[in-house]
Amino acid sequence: MTYRQRLSLFILIDSAIVLTAIFISHLLVRGTIVTSPFFYLTSATAILLSHHLFSFKFKLYKKAWEYASVGELIIILKTASASILTAGVFQVVILNEIFLRRLSVTWLLLVLIIGGSRFCWRIYRDLYLSRLTFSKRTLIIGAGSAGTMVARQLLKSKESDLQPVGFIDDDAKKHHLDIMGIPVLGGVGKIDVIVKKFKIDNIVIAIPSLSRKELNSIFKECAKTDAKTQILPMLEDLMTGKLSVNQFRDVQVEDLLGRDPVVLNDDKISEDITNKVVLVTGAGGSIGSEICRQIAQFNPEKLVLLGHGENSIYSIELELKESFRDSAIEFIPVIAEIQDAKKMLSVMETYQPDVVYHAAAHKHVPLMERNPEEAVKNNMIGTLNVANAASWHGVKTFVMISSDKAVNPTSVMGATKRLAEMIVQHMDESSNTKFVAVRFGNVLGSRGSVIPLFKKQIEKGGPVTVTHPEMVRYFMTIPEASRLVIQAGALAHGGEIFVLDMGEPVKIVDLAKNLIKLSGYSIEEIGIEYTGTRPGEKLYEELLKDDEVGEHQVHPKIYVGKTSELYISEIEEIIGTFSSMEKEELRDRLLALANNRFADSPVLSISV
Repeated sequence: MTYRQRLSLFILIDSAIVLTAIFISHLLVRGTIVTSPFFYLTSATAILLSHHLFSFKFKLYKKAWEYASVGELIIILKTASASILTAGVFQVVILNEIFLRRLSVTWLLLVLIIGGSRFCWRIYRDLYLSRLTFSKRTLIIGAGSAGTMVARQLLKSKESDLQPVGFIDDDAKKHHLDIMGIPVLGGVGKIDVIVKKFKIDNIVIAIPSLSRKELNSIFKECAKTDAKTQILPMLEDLMTGKLSVNQFRDVQVEDLLGRDPVVLNDDKISEDITNKVVLVTGAGGSIGSEICRQIAQFNPEKLVLLGHGENSIYSIELELKESFRDSAIEFIPVIAEIQDAKKMLSVMETYQPDVVYHAAAHKHVPLMERNPEEAVKNNMIGTLNVANAASWHGVKTFVMISSDKAVNPTSVMGATKRLAEMIVQHMDESSNTKFVAVRFGNVLGSRGSVIPLFKKQIEKGGPVTVTHPEMVRYFMTIPEASRLVIQAGALAHGGEIFVLDMGEPVKIVDLAKNLIKLSGYSIEEIGIEYTGTRPGEKLYEELLKDDEVGEHQVHPKIYVGKTSELYISEIEEIIGTFSSMEKEELRDRLLALANNRFADSPVLSISV
């Protein structure tokens, strides 16, 4: 219906209502039908014209009555009151008297009939049409301002297929109350019972101020049910208008880590990065690329993106140029292999970086078990090449990305990472460059993470394969790990092994269960299959060896481990002879050395 058609209809309906109200008021007050046509016509004309005049003035005809609320009721009261007052003045001027009782009854009838006719559509829409369109019974967690906003949007939205049937809130004062006609059914601990009782299909978490620990606690309760769980968009997305309040997102595994956001010392980082030249090896990888994104926020003069995979380097270069197109940063892609010592020297000489973040490495545990010589070439010799080149060309700070698997290693990957740490620590003793290593555990979403594997298995219908029911790992997000790596580099004095606070360890099987639930399936539908530990794997990971544990904490989430003994001559021997060793012999030598089984060996320098 067009606006003109709608306006004509409302004028016709209101005219009938006004005339009917005047007739009924006369009948109620006098007890008879109209006896004075002149009086009736005079009063009716005054009230009718006044009503239409004030309806236009107060924009009564422009209201969408399916969304009517208190504001629209106030406009009806104002219109009716102004119409009756005008009619009263008219009666005094024309008839020299005022009929207060009849005008009062007419006012009351106008408010009741016009208001009732308008609000009937709102009531019909809310109670009948909504039941026809809504299909998913929805429980809203949080009966605060965000929760009521969500409920209001769901009730109003024609596109949404979610029907709010109840709130969950831990505030006992709200229990047994109705908010917008929706009951507050209980606290978080009753989610499982309430979902079954009210046949809930969907759960929306509408508490933007939740910490990750609190969200984790709530999700554990939601995970006991078969209802799909979603969450309100981030508060900043709502404030900036990027997302609306009824555009819910699925809960991500990252939301459930139970960790508070990392707060960086921006001033300290800016001293090392802003207007400086920064080089990142492995810049196309999951960790390296995120380090590049974080570094670019501090406006370096140049950011050198070094990697051996042309597609990944091309992708991160395009992304950074697009994201930081308004900045003066020069992004320089370099395709190079860190095993090429001459190339590393050439790159350092050409770009003269102030800071190097060394993220390039082989990280896949089972693959390195089968190819230990490649782990030596990349993780040890590659690190040595980059470190030597950095030292030779006066790089101020060199930060190596290490792993928790370097602690008491049981795998070739972990052993080569530990020996690379020793190389870096030894370099610090004889160089003006500050050499440090940063250790952390698994990162969610990296190429070597279990998360992509689990997602693929779930997409195929399962089962999800877990090596052991008791396997535990530390986890953090890629952005969090990258920020802390940059922070550690800014805090470096030289020779340290920085250890990131990884929070509480997580059982892999719990991670798998959460991911299945987050994907909208039950554990029974997908299934979990235990395959047994793979070569080189441990049930538990550590971040510091016993002889490295130190009390010093340089940042709320960064610890400094003590320097343990460095076995440089043995490392030199392995580097010089590994190509002639059998795989098993090389594996044994690496693990023995990384676990300090050559305590009587002299400490020598390395030259390659």
